Amino acid sequence: MPVIDMSELKPVGEFGSREWGEACAEASIKMLEAIDLPDSINWAFTEDYTFPPERLMQDGRTHSGYYIMVKNGKVSAADGIIKEALLLPGFHVQLPWAYIANQSGTLYGKEGQMQRSRDEAALMASMIEFLGRENPFNLPINSKGEASYMLEPVGPWPREVGMAVADGSEEGNGLHNVAATLQTKSPEFEGLPVTEMGVPILTEMTDEQKVSFLSLCGIGV
Repeated sequence: MPVIDMSELKPVGEFGSREWGEACAEASIKMLEAIDLPDSINWAFTEDYTFPPERLMQDGRTHSGYYIMVKNGKVSAADGIIKEALLLPGFHVQLPWAYIANQSGTLYGKEGQMQRSRDEAALMASMIEFLGRENPFNLPINSKGEASYMLEPVGPWPREVGMAVADGSEEGNGLHNVAATLQTKSPEFEGLPVTEMGVPILTEMTDEQKVSFLSLCGIGV
C-alpha cells in the first residue's frame, strides 16, 4: 500500500521552486524510510533545472531542483543539489526548466510516461529543425560520445528504491504523481500550445511564442 495519502496533498509551489523541492524531498524520504534498504546501496537521484525564472531563485538559492541520496542504506533528501549526491552513481538529470516544467505537472502511469517521452522527442526534433543544429541545449558529451541530459556517474535504480517510489503509480500515486500534485502552474505556459500530456508544441507556436519559449530554455534566436 502506498505510503503517501494523495487526498492530503495540495499544491505548494511552482515546478523547481524551493517549496516544491522541499515537499518532494519530504515525500521521497517517507517512501524510502518505509522499507528496509540494504546497507550496500549507495546511489543518488538529482534533478537540476537550468535557466529557471528569477522568481524561483530568491534568497541566495543556487539551484532549482532537488536530490535524493541513499548512502550505506541511509536516506536523505532536500531541495537543491549537493556535490556529495552528484558523486554517487545514480540518476542525475540536468535540463532547462522550461523544457520539462509544464508536463511535469501531469498525472500519469506507465503509458502516460511513454507518451510524454514521445511528445518530448517530437519537441526536440522540432527544435533541432527550427534552429538548424544538433544538441540545442549544448548537453555534455557522455562516455559513449553522445550528447546526454544524464550526468555521469550513471547508475541503475536499485530495485528497492525503484519499487518504493513507483508504488501505486498506475493508480495515481508514486513519486512522479506526488510531485505533480504538489506543483502549481507557471505563467510562462499560459496560452502556449501543448499536447495532452502538457508538452509544448513548437510547430504550433507563433513566431513570438517560439522566441520566448526558446529563450526560456536558454537558447538565443
